[in-house]
Amino acid sequence: MKTEARLFTGVAVFFALTAAGYGWWAAEPAGTAALAVTCLTAALIAFFLRVQHRRRGPRAQDRQDAEVVDTAGPLAFFSPHSPWPVVVALGAVLLALGVVLGLWLVLMGFGVLGCGVLGLVFQHAGRDDERGGAPTGP
Repeated sequence: MKTEARLFTGVAVFFALTAAGYGWWAAEPAGTAALAVTCLTAALIAFFLRVQHRRRGPRAQDRQDAEVVDTAGPLAFFSPHSPWPVVVALGAVLLALGVVLGLWLVLMGFGVLGCGVLGLVFQHAGRDDERGGAPTGP
């Protein structure tokens, strides 16, 4: 993940310079804000990848002497039956309809979307992620 972190750091620096230059010469706030948000998004991804690299160490893809067989094994854990993606989608629909129909629906949409995102993020919080074992919690 070290290579990916460097890549996204470069993307963040590029968009920071682009946003600064665009803001200086164009003096147009919408484009400057969009470029700044893009810079922050790339910086967030780079930060995440750096933290993961420190936490888990180098992968086989990060080593020059690695063989293809070094990357064999289970790739990831995928939740077999989860209601949370449906809840997130329902919250997004309520939020989008609330923009058209009224503030009361926006507030409901934020609530449902927030519950869905929290459920999706924490549904396997007690799982042993390092060895790919079974979930330890309910």
